[in-house]
Amino acid sequence: MSTADLLLTNARVITVDGVDARAVAISGDRIVALDVIPARQVIDLDGATVVPGFHDAHNHMAWYGLALDEIDLRVSSLPALLATIAERAAQAPLGSWLIGSGYDENILGRHPHRDDLDAVTADHHVLLKHVSGHMCVVNSRVLHHLDLHERPRDVPGGSVVTDRAGRPTGLLQEQAQNLAHELVLPYPVEALTAAIDRAGRQYLREGITSVVEAGIGGGWIGKSPIELAAYQNAREQDRLHVRTELMVTADALHPLSGHPQDDISFGLDLGIRTGFGDDFLRLGPMKIFLDGSLIGRTAALTRPYADRPGQTGYLQQDPARLRATILAAHASGWQVAAHAIGDAAIDLALDIYSEARRRHPRPDTRHRIEHFGVARPDQVHRAAALGVLPVPQARFVTEIGDGMRTALGADRVPWAYRLRSLLDAGMILPGSSDRPVVTGAPLLGIQSMVTRRTASGAPFTPEEEITVRQALRAYTLGSAYASRQEHRTGSLTVGKLADLTVLGDDLTAVAPDRIADIPVLRTMIGGTFRWT
Repeated sequence: MSTADLLLTNARVITVDGVDARAVAISGDRIVALDVIPARQVIDLDGATVVPGFHDAHNHMAWYGLALDEIDLRVSSLPALLATIAERAAQAPLGSWLIGSGYDENILGRHPHRDDLDAVTADHHVLLKHVSGHMCVVNSRVLHHLDLHERPRDVPGGSVVTDRAGRPTGLLQEQAQNLAHELVLPYPVEALTAAIDRAGRQYLREGITSVVEAGIGGGWIGKSPIELAAYQNAREQDRLHVRTELMVTADALHPLSGHPQDDISFGLDLGIRTGFGDDFLRLGPMKIFLDGSLIGRTAALTRPYADRPGQTGYLQQDPARLRATILAAHASGWQVAAHAIGDAAIDLALDIYSEARRRHPRPDTRHRIEHFGVARPDQVHRAAALGVLPVPQARFVTEIGDGMRTALGADRVPWAYRLRSLLDAGMILPGSSDRPVVTGAPLLGIQSMVTRRTASGAPFTPEEEITVRQALRAYTLGSAYASRQEHRTGSLTVGKLADLTVLGDDLTAVAPDRIADIPVLRTMIGGTFRWT
């Protein structure tokens, strides 16, 4: 019998895709046995629980890392938000930028107004990011720079919001955010590298071993046209702490020329596409935004919002342009991740994916719909038949579910951020957070999948609850499948990468509302403990 490098013993090992075990043996970066075998080093885990490393299938790593250095706007009232801005303004040089993130008008009662911000500081540039990331508020000083202080301008796929007199309020929705972003972007590569470092350190503390970064390189979500360089720098400097897959925004892709028979007409230079890279840093899908935010009332619905008569949200681009982009990406070999929250946007995504499959047959495309937020029963079954992967965020139910209920009304709440319906339809369910829109710790996400209660404590479609083991599988093997990595990671299986998390209690045995309280004791990636 060969000798392993490391044996983890006296543990409760939840393998996810097989029979539970009591030990894990590792050689190099691979699992070689799920039993007690001779090893050069033995660690007694004293009864701790070992699970596959958590994989967040949709998060925003650089955005989260940057937000850790921005003004925290997660407060409970508008006066508290303004007091926070005033306090920071008193410490900042005149004329500098005050950038905050995380406010939610559903909690504050309304969006901050430019006049509110001007009252606490007229001597700084103020930019406040909504919790959804789909809108921001700026003060009059910024509006003057943009020549928006007196009248709006049309922005395709976005809105410069005005009051009844036609005066801009400072609220910039969706693509209109780019007007303000152009004043602060691009971020330097070193600043992004530092943000990636900060975010990754926190991920390790939470037991995360893999993430998907849901949009780099362009659009309102990107931080720099050369954003990939920051991830490469972090990798070279040992500051990329978790395995990372990068979604490239559709804005960063462009027409390509090659031999006609190659059928690669759209993508990145040299024909680089989904799958390029290695086990630690690789390119994932093309990310494309079809619509906006449910709690921000910009997601595209087929019927009006319950609290906004006549308003159904809107698409980010003309449907014909969205269709052309997705079809070109599919034909050129890309996996596609379409942000679609409202049921009108989901209809469009499914129509385009169906056409792509018909016009350019390709096996096992695993195209995704990010969020799949308001999905009618017919859409669930259609997505399953097409082999489309939904990527919902159960944590939304806990943190912003009360706002979603107000936006949708009682008749559409059962369609929101489904879980059990997706499994019952035979779909693979990934686990994800959309961090920093909500708190991103996977144990919190798993707890939300199991309990489905809002911040006020109200049940939110309890018929969509799933079991703890199903939730754990989503946050491990389900997410690995969505990244086409299920043969390398996602379960504790002989031959797979030794990515695992050691927990201080058995999440399958504690009360469901105590799952988030379980301590993460150790995080291992590729046979090495990265956090203990």
